[in-house]
Order: sequence, then structure tokens, then C-alpha cells
Amino acid sequence: MEGEDGDKQATKLLATKTSAQMYAERLTELAVAMGFDGWLINMEVDLVRAQVPVLEEFVSHLSQTMHSSLPGSLVIWYDSVTVDGFLDWQNKLNDKNKAFFDRCDGIFLNYSWEEEYAKQSADVAGDRKFDVYMGIDVFGRSTFGGGQWTTNVALDVIKKNNISAAIFAPGWVYETKQPPDFQTAQNRWWGLVEKSWGTVPKYPKLLPFYSNFDQGRGYHICIDGEQVFSTPWNNISSQGFQPLIEYPGDSPTQPIQVSVNLKEASYSGGGNIVFRGTLALKAEFTARLFQGELLLGNSPLHITYSVKSSENSMLGLALKTSSANNEKTSVFLAASENTSLTIMNQFSKVIMPHKVTNLGADQPGWVMQETSIQMKGQVLEEIRAVCYKSNPEKSSSSEYYAILGDIKITSSGQTPTFPPSSSWIVDGQFVNWTSDPKGSKHLSVKITWKLKDGNNAADIFTKYTIYVEKLTKEYEYIGVAAVQSYYISDLEVTAGTSSLKFIVQACGLDGACQKLEDSPFFLLQVQGLLYISRNKYEMEKCSRYKCGRILTIKTIGCSERLFYCCSVHGFSCNSENGDEKGYNGPKIMQKDDSVEVPTYKTRVVLRVVYMLLTVNLFILLVYMSSRLFLKYQK
Repeated sequence: MEGEDGDKQATKLLATKTSAQMYAERLTELAVAMGFDGWLINMEVDLVRAQVPVLEEFVSHLSQTMHSSLPGSLVIWYDSVTVDGFLDWQNKLNDKNKAFFDRCDGIFLNYSWEEEYAKQSADVAGDRKFDVYMGIDVFGRSTFGGGQWTTNVALDVIKKNNISAAIFAPGWVYETKQPPDFQTAQNRWWGLVEKSWGTVPKYPKLLPFYSNFDQGRGYHICIDGEQVFSTPWNNISSQGFQPLIEYPGDSPTQPIQVSVNLKEASYSGGGNIVFRGTLALKAEFTARLFQGELLLGNSPLHITYSVKSSENSMLGLALKTSSANNEKTSVFLAASENTSLTIMNQFSKVIMPHKVTNLGADQPGWVMQETSIQMKGQVLEEIRAVCYKSNPEKSSSSEYYAILGDIKITSSGQTPTFPPSSSWIVDGQFVNWTSDPKGSKHLSVKITWKLKDGNNAADIFTKYTIYVEKLTKEYEYIGVAAVQSYYISDLEVTAGTSSLKFIVQACGLDGACQKLEDSPFFLLQVQGLLYISRNKYEMEKCSRYKCGRILTIKTIGCSERLFYCCSVHGFSCNSENGDEKGYNGPKIMQKDDSVEVPTYKTRVVLRVVYMLLTVNLFILLVYMSSRLFLKYQK
């Protein structure tokens, strides 16, 4: 909270301890529903002294409810208002802000600290010194060390005093367009962090492990090596595990340049790792991909990765492991049996590929490498890429080029199983049709899905790919969801399309996805059209019926059901119970359903008969009324 609006919000929040507790509980419910990791409380407003105890109660109650409702969550206090009620950034932990620190999981200190403040804060925190986060503004605004390319100066001081760091706005690299390009500058900047603290994130830690190096943005999307989307996009929920590429510094001696690339062809998603440069005869080059902490068990380790490369450019993997007594082993997973002995002799063990598959015309140039290895009791500590040349004696060029598309690591018995389509409930909500002057329709709809048995699909699947099948009966890529719903906005439906079939393809932790033909789907009738089917689809205009008019439909092997023909929603089943009259949104109509609807000619005849009967009835009523009138007159 800050500014005039922040003053008003604070007054409402801190009106009473009851109101503070109520808002804390609502924030907890929101965090649980949205999957937040916790809350950062930033109260950059002045308070009256009487509001401070209420604020302390708010911080305490929010921490308690978050911990009970979302184990592992964090509530962090930002160094802002003090226990005196003044907005006065302290830049260190002291008696003016410790009351808030004591009631939550940590404090994010302001950026304008001095070198001795780190030790002073650690001393005040005592055994909670790791809960103190010294702030660093990467833009360098009044921050110790200057931020930017000297961010490591502050990190060095923080590490020396054995407390934590809060890095604000590392997007400085992107926002200020640091040269020579974003990926190179990004690796260089995070290299400062690694160099200062000597640590990087460690994965894999569990199996299965999968990464397609997707950064949640890109210029295309590929699935199994085939491009399905060619427009710039952003979807942060599509991010995969990122490789820990080491920044080589300014040395011109590195023969191969390694980078996450968003423009070269991908195997999965929108990212990949490109290796480009030159290699001397019988030379090899290795690059770190991941650092892990994976204890290997009795089952064999299965490693699969996709590669696209130029002639004679080979890409293998090196696994570095350690035993219980800290004995180090390096295992080379060769890309080809035609590998130089000079290269193989540098490793403790060499494993030839178990299976090499050229993926064919639909995925031009992609090769799938599959290898298995038994390393019981070993800890997988590092995975590296190994660049080398096949047939170096016959190669006339030193140029090297290869793309790593994805990597999957599993153990035996981890083959994913997907529930059949009938196990899901798929529905459409907020259906809205519009038309354009060209005769096309445009659809907006929210697709939702869940397992019928009530199990949490989030424990099984990491993402869902959404497709639509239109008139051509070909699958068109729509997008990716990390949750069990997806909103489709302004989808163009060309004239002549009778129905839309939205397919929800579940994907597992190992990157494998359900076959499209076995995936659950939602069938939506295009506005104004009605399916009449008996093992085939025909179309019948239903625009004559007003929205909400109920039609009686007889189905094979099923009780009589009621359907709506509506000018907004098209034709759809109203509910699972045929006698219910409430509209519950579009439902799927099965292909083997038989529908009895009068033909157009029959309806015309019936309308004429109806009109004649109505006229005759009116004449009869007039005649009878006149007779009665005359009778009473007499």
C-alpha cells in the first residue's frame, strides 16, 4: 500500500482487529485458490499510533492462517512503516521493525543499507539470521554496491555475514536491452550471482525429469518436432527447467557458443539449446546443462533426448556421479558408435546408444537418442553436453552445429498412464458468438475439465494442450494450460463449419502426452445449427425456434431427453436429467444418438394446418358468442 489510495486501504484494513483478521483470512483463501507461495507485505504509508497493534495482529494472523492452510508458504515483511507508525525505511533489522519480523517468516530490508548493516542485522536476528533478506535493486537506485553489473559487490558482503539476499528487478537486463543480446547478457549477469555465492539451483532431484528448455515465450511452438504455431507468444506457465549455462566471460578461446535459442527450430515448445562454433580434429567440447542431487536406485536409468545437427556434428551427454564414499565417476553417453577413442578414453565409462530413431518427414532432421544405464547407489551430480565430430578423419570442415531439443530421464516402471476420455467431465462456459461482414463467426468460450472420480489431476499432469477440430477434421493448436481451464477468445469459425470439437490433451511429468484420438473433448454446435444424426451428421437450421424453446429428442437405448435450440448457444443438451428445465450450458451429443425432428415440408404443412384450425376455432367462437348474445337479448 502506498500513496493516497494506500492511506484509504490501510484505514479500511486496520479499522479493528476483527477486520484485520477477516482480510488476512481472505488473503489466505486467495493464496490457496491461486497457488501462491505466500505474501510480501509492503505498508508504505504513515499510520496513527493506535493502528500499529492492529497491523501487528494482521501480520500475525496472516502468517498463522497461511501456515495452516498452505504448509511451506511464507509471509515476508518489507522494511517500511515502523512501530511508531512512521514510514521510515530502516535499511537494517532493529527495534523499530523487529516486532513485524517476529510475527512473520522474514524481513525484506530496504536497499540503501551500508556495509556494517548486514552484520548488525544478523546480530539482532540471532538464530533467525537467514530470515533477514538484504535488499538489492539491480537498477542501482540508492543500492549498496551500485547494482547492475556490480550486483556481486553487495552479494559478497551479504554472503560474508551469512544472511540472505532479496534481489529486486533482475529484469533490468531485459528492460535496458543490455548488449550484445538478451540471452548472452542474461547468462553473464546470473554468472555474477553464481560466482559470488558459488551455488546454483540443483535439479534433477526426483524422477521423472523432463525439460524442453522452454522459457514461457518465443516465436513459434513445436510439438514432437513439428511446428504448430508461428506467432510470437508469451505464456509463463509453459516454462520448463532451465539449463545452467556457464558464462565464458570475454575469452575468445571458447570454440563452441552455447545458448538457449528461441528462433531456431524446436522439438517441443518454443525453446532449445544451440551449440555453434568450430571443433579441431578429434577434439571435444563440454557444456554444463544441469547440476543435480539425484540418488539412483535399483532400477535402470532411461535417458532420451532429441537432437538436430549438421553433418558429422555429434551431441552426446556426460553424467558425473559420486558414490557414498565420494568416489567420482564420469559416464559418456555417446551419440554414435562411430566415436573417437581419444574422446571415449577421457571418461570412466562409455555407453553406446540403445536406440537411435530418425523421426522422419514430419520432424525433418530430428533424431531421438535413447540410452539406459545402471548406477545403483550413485548420486547424479551433473549433466553435461558433449560436442564432437563423427568420422573426424573424413571430415573436411571444422564447423560445428547442433540443437538439443529436449531431455527426459526416467526409471523403469514410470511409463505414464492416461485416463480414458470417458473418465473426464469437459464443459464449456460463457459461450459467446459474434459475426463479421465476411460471413465468419467468432467464438469466445471457457473450456473446463476435471476427472469424474474427483482425483486431483494436478498431481498427475503438468500441463494440457488444447486443440480444436473444425470443418477440415484436422487438429488446430489453440494453446497450453497449467490449470484445468482455458479461455478461448475470438476464435474465427469460417462459414460452413457445423461444429467445433475442443480436445484437451493431458501431458505428464516426463513430457509424454496422451494420444489426441484418446483425449477428452468438448463438442460445441455452431450457432444456429442443429445436429440430426444416426451414425452420421446432418444439419438442420433451427433459427425458427426462439431461444429457450424446448425440443424433445429420442435417443437410442436411452430415456427421452430435452434439448434447447437457442440463437445464442446453438443446439445443446440442457442437463443429464432429461426432465430438468434449467439450462446448464452446452453438452456433448454422442454420434450414435438418433434424433426425431420433423422435416421442413412437414413443418410447413403442420403450420398451415395449425393456422387453419386456429382460424376455424376463432370463427366458431365468434359464432357461438353471437348466438349467446342474441339469446340473452330475447
